[in-house]
Amino acid sequence: MSRIVVATSKPEATRHWLSVMQAALPEFEIVGWEPGEPATGARYAIVWAPPKDFFDQEKNLEALFNLGAGVDALIALPNLPDIPLFRLQDAGMAAQMTEYVVHHLASLSRGFSTYAQQQRQSHWEQLSPPNYANWPVGVMGLGKLGSHVAQELAKLGYPVAGWARSHRQVDGVEIFHGAAQFEKFLSRSRVLINLLPLTDDTRGIINHELLASLMPDSVIINIARGGHVVDDDLLKALNSGRIQLAVLDVFNQEPLPAEHPYWSHPKVRVTPHVAAVTLDDQAAVQISRGIRSLAQGQMPGGLVRRDIGY
Repeated sequence: MSRIVVATSKPEATRHWLSVMQAALPEFEIVGWEPGEPATGARYAIVWAPPKDFFDQEKNLEALFNLGAGVDALIALPNLPDIPLFRLQDAGMAAQMTEYVVHHLASLSRGFSTYAQQQRQSHWEQLSPPNYANWPVGVMGLGKLGSHVAQELAKLGYPVAGWARSHRQVDGVEIFHGAAQFEKFLSRSRVLINLLPLTDDTRGIINHELLASLMPDSVIINIARGGHVVDDDLLKALNSGRIQLAVLDVFNQEPLPAEHPYWSHPKVRVTPHVAAVTLDDQAAVQISRGIRSLAQGQMPGGLVRRDIGY
């Protein structure tokens, strides 16, 4: 019987996912990794931010399954073995991210924030009907998550464009790709939604140059990684009025330090990395399907290309 080891950054999380995966893969022996214990000799590993000495100890691994879509932190580990790495492709995150974006976008385009203020003032006044053409959306990153968000916003009537490293086809979405089309993509976008993977090429991409290229009075919604944002550049753009609002779910340092200016800035909305969370049942289905495929000599989806970082 093939053995699977579960390793995360916290013992309680390891115990939780051990229980989840034991139920999903009853035909396998699944164990939880504990520091200081002998190597498990496992063939496959299910991980999320594993302890730094995990890979030094577990030398028999043939494949890794990450409990999330982002693999930037895992790839950055110097002792990560050169074996296939698979990431979650959705696991319920696409719907959550779409809901998160729609909530904040509708607050602007439908004037819900204004209505909330009117309620505090006991003031009854109907605003003009929404004109979605005034809110062109640009989605950076057109993987499974980004494509889903872009398509759902387009269905609601927003003019939506997407940008990716290479050409994609997404129904209802205008596509831009590559460095040559990036400036044109930015110049037609008033609401910029970031769903890029964090790589050497994309780190710090939301900087002064990008912010200056967007339409005036634009909005930033970052639900990818904090490392995509140059904080000082974004704060300057907010203070100057170039950017009207920044909705930030991820940060360069998490938890966000109490003294960080984002907390109190009137043009910033902060949420604690909750735009989308991995759903246990869907993650278990995807990972168990992948492990069974590998065990049968087949290649599952979600294989990470380390040369491009996702």
